[in-house]
Amino acid sequence: MTQQITRRDVVRTGLALAGLGIVGLPEWVLPALAQSETVLPFLDFPERVITNPAPDRRIIDPRTINGAFTPKDQFFTTQHYGHPKVDVATYTLRVSGLVDRPLSLSLDDLRKLGSRELVAGFECSGNRGPVQGLSSNARWTGIPLKTVLDKAGVKPEAREFVFFGADRGEEDVEWRTQTFKVQQQFGRALTREKALSSDPILVWALNGDPLTVHQGMPLRLLMPGWYGVNNVKWLSEIHAQEEAYLGKFQARWYRTLKGEMIDGEMKWVETAITHMQLKSYIARISTDGTRYKVLGVVLNDGTPLKAVEVRVDEGPWQPATLDASTTKEKYGWKFFNYTISSLSPGEHTVVSRAIDVTGKIQPTAQELENKKSFLEDNSQTVRKIKI
Repeated sequence: MTQQITRRDVVRTGLALAGLGIVGLPEWVLPALAQSETVLPFLDFPERVITNPAPDRRIIDPRTINGAFTPKDQFFTTQHYGHPKVDVATYTLRVSGLVDRPLSLSLDDLRKLGSRELVAGFECSGNRGPVQGLSSNARWTGIPLKTVLDKAGVKPEAREFVFFGADRGEEDVEWRTQTFKVQQQFGRALTREKALSSDPILVWALNGDPLTVHQGMPLRLLMPGWYGVNNVKWLSEIHAQEEAYLGKFQARWYRTLKGEMIDGEMKWVETAITHMQLKSYIARISTDGTRYKVLGVVLNDGTPLKAVEVRVDEGPWQPATLDASTTKEKYGWKFFNYTISSLSPGEHTVVSRAIDVTGKIQPTAQELENKKSFLEDNSQTVRKIKI
């Protein structure tokens, strides 16, 4: 995928949506280029955006976003232990631990319990500029997690629920001065409050089709508004327990270390990777030769937005137009547009920032300087272009 994106490239992406079997698509699903428009190269982008950098990894090129739903063969993916082989015909989901009735449910068993659809977009917690390629959006089909847990009967002492994927690998686990080699499954956990809420869903379909291997076939957890790591793929077991889960990808890898001034003193605080931080980014800038059209995306945890603003060079922040149709989807990604009437020859910078109804403003890179780990980078992404 080279830097030179044409209208044909963007339209081709949109045509893929026709194969999704989704009817009654609203107008905003096709923010396609007009016949006379071309996409400006971003000077801050790599010369080539490789959308499949490894067999177990896929990113999107945001300049080719052409609809609200990312096609299944383009949806971003990354994982730690490759793609496990799961036989759909013999697959069962186990529910174990502190429950009254341990369960072993096939995919058909789960479908018989009912279904729900939800539009949700998310990003990898490691997603960051300049590309912002580890994010996607889809319409998911599945069953509320609470339905399954109610069927199992959760004991009062169950305080944490661990979700294990079928993917596993050998790990070095350090304990003081010793290192042990152990086989570990990928696992993430939710508190009782979160697990029994109405939000989490066990999903088996993406945009109307069964999950692909890359997306966790046949079943994955979807925690709307949270980073991708929490949406455990190839879900094989839900284990209810009283103690906190301290697996590698819960307690060690997916943490944020950030310095915060508390009572006049710098404190170094570690927090877990859970709900997404407020973020916007400019996906592409196109031109018809006179005006410049900015298309951007907002990702957040479902908190309603107040505004998105765009700044050109060092000028004042100006209000962008939020697409009212996309903002109706609480957990889906949201589109915004902004038109620059004219630009002089030379290099320019264009940047966006999102603001939610609580008053939270997307930070600058400078405002995140005290954050030592690269995860949860929601800083403003500055785009550089040349006229």
